[in-house]
Amino acid sequence: MRIAIVGAGFAGLSAAKVLRQSGFDVTVFDKTPDVGGVWSRTRRYPGLRTQNNKGTYHLSDLPMPAHYPEWPTGEQVQRYLESYVDTFGLDAVLRLSTEVLSAELVDGETEWLIASRPTGSQDPPTWERYDHLVVANGIFSDPVVPPFPGRAEFTAAGGRVLASGEFHDLETARGRNVVVVGYGKSSCDVAIPLSDVAAQTHLVARELLWKMPKKLAGAVNYKYLLLTRMGEALFRYLSPKGFERFLHGPGNGLRRRMLDSVGSVATRQLKLRELGLVPNGTFEDIARSTVSLATDGFFERVAEGRIVVHRDRVISELLVDDGGPAARLADGTVLPADLVICGTGFRQHVPFFDAALHARLEDGSGNFMLYRQILPIDVPHLTFAGYNSSFFSPLGAEMAAVWTAAHLRGGITLPSRERMREEVRTRLEWMTARTKGHHARGTNIIPFSMHNIDEVLDELGLNLGRLARARQWLAPVDPRSYRRVTPRMIQRTAATGDRPSVREAV
Repeated sequence: MRIAIVGAGFAGLSAAKVLRQSGFDVTVFDKTPDVGGVWSRTRRYPGLRTQNNKGTYHLSDLPMPAHYPEWPTGEQVQRYLESYVDTFGLDAVLRLSTEVLSAELVDGETEWLIASRPTGSQDPPTWERYDHLVVANGIFSDPVVPPFPGRAEFTAAGGRVLASGEFHDLETARGRNVVVVGYGKSSCDVAIPLSDVAAQTHLVARELLWKMPKKLAGAVNYKYLLLTRMGEALFRYLSPKGFERFLHGPGNGLRRRMLDSVGSVATRQLKLRELGLVPNGTFEDIARSTVSLATDGFFERVAEGRIVVHRDRVISELLVDDGGPAARLADGTVLPADLVICGTGFRQHVPFFDAALHARLEDGSGNFMLYRQILPIDVPHLTFAGYNSSFFSPLGAEMAAVWTAAHLRGGITLPSRERMREEVRTRLEWMTARTKGHHARGTNIIPFSMHNIDEVLDELGLNLGRLARARQWLAPVDPRSYRRVTPRMIQRTAATGDRPSVREAV
């Protein structure tokens, strides 16, 4: 079986490794010149670091280098992924600087016809056939920049608008007036180095998010608070089990006090009240759609006036003011703005699928209908990797690849399509209600990382034992605990490896 994988970040590379070890012929396409996905040198903005500590942000059979700092830089993560390629001999299957232009089902929907060509080339595409396609292009690959009114005049006056991932050269901001849009990770990260060189650095935040210090009260590493099963259990899952039932039943008062106390400490530690930056709502909202660590030095720069935050504001238009580029906020404030950098989210779509195929992947509201965040119910010979963004995205993507390999080796008995469809719809309705619609079209499962991994591995009969999972309640999850899952899957499915899976046979 020939398998095409589109994307060479954590998801695509781990899928390639697992599928090759499972006996499949794999080709990995990526339009960038290096591996890494969001960590590629073509997408890294100044100040980029991981949110996870290095002990929890890696693939199961290759830990981060011991000499890396606890929160590695973007460049270090990219080098780690290069070492993953070297360790598992993936270089031979990589087609970097190669863009997939289209992918369509042919021959009675039994094969994929994929068109690709070198990135930036206008040459005729190369057409190839594959038996299966894995989409690993990532949910953070296509940045959304708001359609600001007045942009043409603003640009003509010398102003520039960039997504955060398009901003690479800090020197272009030296001595300039910069406006950063957004309050998520990338916006706060990039504001720090900008404030070192820019004449002014303003940050416009439509909505403040709760931020978690890396070390609460300067002592307790946040990995013991949120990167454990206990931390995950503090937020109500779709179907609580075991101790979670207690926490969200008789123990709900204790649970709320625990979260409130963390929020109170974070508020005092970051001096949010003094800065006028206490978000609306409660600290429990930190998990509503995404969780963001406080960027080192961000609130200190705000206190010093080197970064000015305009909370609960949006840019109403770009304009020319007194001969120079500027941005007008909805409250009428006009800010000089030679450079506007947007950390305003991403568009979740598969650019090489046509509209008809997209419609088969989605519900009526544009959300991906993916069973286990992996399998589209109505499109054959297709799976997704990395469409389960979470605290443990690398591990989650790798376990999704194990599920795909087992599926293709005939090792999974799936429910009926009707049952899968109902399960996905129920989950999407719950996600929409819980996040007020901010779930990245059903792909962002934060904070329920381990719940997703459990469901994937339980279906395969390959989950860790009770004792190993019990340790994860108080200790941060170590991806190395899952390093034997792939060989166990290969051994278990060896007898069925020559049969098509249940899904492919339908």
